[in-house]
Amino acid sequence: MAEVVGVKFKEVGKVYYFSPDSKSFDKGDMVIVETSRGVECGEIAMENKEVPESEIMRPLKSIIRLANEEDIKITKANRKKEKDAFSYCEKKVLELGLDMKLVDVECTFDGSKILFYFTSDGRVDFRELVKILASNFRTRIEMRQIGVRDEAKMLGGLGICGRPFCCGQYMSDFHPVSIKMAKEQGLSLNPTKISGTCGRLMCCLKYEQDTYEYLYKTTPKVGALVETREGKGTVVETNILAGTVKVQLERRPEAAPGVYSKKDVKILKDGKIQVDKSELEALKGIE
Repeated sequence: MAEVVGVKFKEVGKVYYFSPDSKSFDKGDMVIVETSRGVECGEIAMENKEVPESEIMRPLKSIIRLANEEDIKITKANRKKEKDAFSYCEKKVLELGLDMKLVDVECTFDGSKILFYFTSDGRVDFRELVKILASNFRTRIEMRQIGVRDEAKMLGGLGICGRPFCCGQYMSDFHPVSIKMAKEQGLSLNPTKISGTCGRLMCCLKYEQDTYEYLYKTTPKVGALVETREGKGTVVETNILAGTVKVQLERRPEAAPGVYSKKDVKILKDGKIQVDKSELEALKGIE
């Protein structure tokens, strides 16, 4: 076990581990730390805590010190510089006719580098743009192409649920989301209904998946052969959350399926969740 503190550099950014160096920090403290891209000012997101060695990437950098008033002034000045850099870069992108969309700008704490984040459908030759930016800001320029999920996280907005984006509120990392998850959760495989504003599968599918996987372990799937109190039958519909199944009895094939609690049926041969090729083709590109 090792003692660490968690530091974040954005409002909803990833939390990084640093060594507290035998000092105690409170959540919300502003600190100066050494990172892979130089000295940065961050916020304590997780107080002193012991974590397994397997969760730490060595060497673990130490927190230099608590941020003072001068550091806070520099940070605020950098935020203003970022806004100015965004407007200037956006103007130059239009002048050069580059096929790219500027999303965000970050200025390192010591001013040694400015990072420009952008999206584009393909590769962009931004060499001329970098020369112009470097000449204007007199510092090192770095261009980073990001995906649509990262763009949504940076810009923020409201999802179809009416709440702010999960990625912009509390998610520090993106997790893989698949069509199979939507199928297992009984959702309509309509791209407009299972996609977020970013055009990819909604992140909340992953958030709820653990619950559905737990319930699926004890619930017969559609197509399963089961034994009921009225005889054998095939499951034609399930309600995972309610814990019920609709069964078409073999001895009454023309009658309406009966509704049973999953506790009252015995699985003889379970079914499988399937996504046909036409559905996969229609949903291609949103995972």
